[in-house]
Amino acid sequence: MNQITEPGATDAQASEAPLPPGLYIVATPIGNLGDLSPRAASVLTRAETIAVEDSRVTAKLLQRLGVKRPMTPYHDHNADKVRPGLIARMATQAVALVSDAGTPLISDPGYKLVRDARAAGITVTTLPGPCAAIAALTLAGLPTDRFFFLGFLPAKDKARAEAIAEVADVRATLILYEAGPRLGATLQALADGLGDREAAVVREISKTFEESVLGPLSDLAERYRESGPKGEIVIVVGPPGPRAAASPEDADALLRAALAHLPAAKAAGEVARATGLNRRELYARAMAIKDGD
Repeated sequence: MNQITEPGATDAQASEAPLPPGLYIVATPIGNLGDLSPRAASVLTRAETIAVEDSRVTAKLLQRLGVKRPMTPYHDHNADKVRPGLIARMATQAVALVSDAGTPLISDPGYKLVRDARAAGITVTTLPGPCAAIAALTLAGLPTDRFFFLGFLPAKDKARAEAIAEVADVRATLILYEAGPRLGATLQALADGLGDREAAVVREISKTFEESVLGPLSDLAERYRESGPKGEIVIVVGPPGPRAAASPEDADALLRAALAHLPAAKAAGEVARATGLNRRELYARAMAIKDGD
């Protein structure tokens, strides 16, 4: 990993020395400003330019640090236009990248900036810190050994249902972001598409009124059906339960239905995903069915 300071530099020397040119990915607090690391504060104080999601939000953080730094808006609406100029600056300047809260690149366009900076030979380093998705996972009390981050689901009903269907068989805890006004509808869509899994709604992370509400998806959907809390929220959904064992008769019925519109190999794969049965054995059975057995 690239380091901000030269080997052997003291903390005092590091706080005064100019930053080497490059891109510095800086995680900022998601609630409690005390979560900003000393290293992150040092970089934000010394960066020659800060690429920000919203200058008003970052200005409050800089005010807390007692500094003023040049800021350049960088977000979904202007990223393609602004990115080349930022890359050019990085050749001679230290450019910090922040989001409004948490770790940049999580549900924002920052990854394209990192990709293009690396392609241009720019040094890229990260200052790890708060991340709402990981913080919510630690609070939810759901399995943490394997998890899948979905970001924000589509707002329209059909597209949202399709996105949920794509991950219905993922054997991992699911993490997604949502805004308060859509919370009830999203929880109901998750219950409809995934079944009544155990889940958690986590909000106000690291703030005074931090809250984690746990329960089946159907109960959570009912709780937030009329009105959701303000702000952005993290939903954590537990993994699917163990698949029920399919009998040979059930497997044959599923294969026959799949073979009506799919070739044998794809039909076997579809049934394998649905039942957990061995794909090769299902393929052999599918071929036998096609041959009239």
